[in-house]
Amino acid sequence: MQGRFGDCHPQINLDRPVDTPSAEVLRSGTGGRTPVNFRETRADVLVGGHPKIFRGTCNRTGKPVDGTVLLTGELRPDLYEAIMASSAVICARGGRTGHMQSLCRSRGIPVLRVDPDDLDALAGDITIRLDRGSIIHGTTGHVPQRPEPTASGIDDVESICVVIADATDIRTTNDLTPHVASYFIREEFLCLSAGLSPIDALRAGPHEAERYGKAVAAELHAMVKELLPGQRLVMRLLDLRSDDAARMTTGIEVDNEPNPEMGLHGARWLLAERNYPAAFHALRAHVADNFGADAARVSFAVPFINDSNEFLRLRDHLSLTDDTPLGVFVETPAAVHSAAEFCAAGASELFVGTKDLIQFYLAADRGNHRVAATYQTRHPAVLAALRDIVESGTASGVPVHVFALGIDVDHYLRQLPTRRIMMCNAELRHLAGPVELPA
Repeated sequence: MQGRFGDCHPQINLDRPVDTPSAEVLRSGTGGRTPVNFRETRADVLVGGHPKIFRGTCNRTGKPVDGTVLLTGELRPDLYEAIMASSAVICARGGRTGHMQSLCRSRGIPVLRVDPDDLDALAGDITIRLDRGSIIHGTTGHVPQRPEPTASGIDDVESICVVIADATDIRTTNDLTPHVASYFIREEFLCLSAGLSPIDALRAGPHEAERYGKAVAAELHAMVKELLPGQRLVMRLLDLRSDDAARMTTGIEVDNEPNPEMGLHGARWLLAERNYPAAFHALRAHVADNFGADAARVSFAVPFINDSNEFLRLRDHLSLTDDTPLGVFVETPAAVHSAAEFCAAGASELFVGTKDLIQFYLAADRGNHRVAATYQTRHPAVLAALRDIVESGTASGVPVHVFALGIDVDHYLRQLPTRRIMMCNAELRHLAGPVELPA
């Protein structure tokens, strides 16, 4: 195996069913059939990737081993380094748009889900078939890959905000699609990349909180240096759900919540966290003192917020002046209905977090594969909500950026009155390639 994905060797007849214990496969370049033994296990592809067929060696250690296939019951923040070193991840639980799945999507790391018994049976060298949704054990013959459908509509995008995990993602995206308008980073993903533990720092008092803020600013500085002229960087403020927070924290006990998705996180957590304002003040002071003219290229957005009252309280909690821009993430039904109020209250831009929004609109946990059929990114109720947000922003002159999975970009562009899209950098690079996009 070479590099992340290694050499691509298709391994099985495309017409064979999955879970086949053995088969005869026509070997490319020969006139006959060669008997081969293999076992193929069906898998749900939660996060796609490229190429569609590749080999890898199973890694159950939870430690980073470059180019291997990480096997884990579920994707967790404490596996960050192992995930980022892997060519793919195979798990037994989780949905398409879970938090760590989103991280994998931004980096282009495929994620597959199999039954727990099948996960236990995986070992040694395997072949992953994203085009078939399967994992193959054993040696099989060579067959060509299926051609992938070409996505349309990307040329109609007016502005693209690319979701990234670190500075490397900016560099690789700009190498291929140099006219991206902005980049977006979640503070918790920045912490994972930099090895920071925000809860430990914030609970240690104002001094450690300030050190944490400066460390975050230093990471942002590295990202800003990768920006091309005219590009900007948006950081979404810390949004650690209690289950994720517990796995990123070493010295502080994090309260166990029965439903972390609807628990104390986002704006409500920021309002309750006594030392976060000190961290954020230190962050902004470091940006102002050390970024020079690039300071104007960095902005911030509030996660998981319901209404303009929370927005104004948070601005006051963070001691922001009226001329300090602050964006809003629309992720709940209440926020959809408050979109016009956010604009009137001074929100500089709106970001539509469709992954959370869809699960709340359809009452379908995005991390639970048992309700995957209910979690529909194109459901009429979802599209109606997205349309309302865009129209509220347009009426107020406030930019609205709608997050879209790669498979939904064309559909959203046709169904919604917007030309501003957010998407993961790996999916953008696949859709756009070297094609220049409008700034």
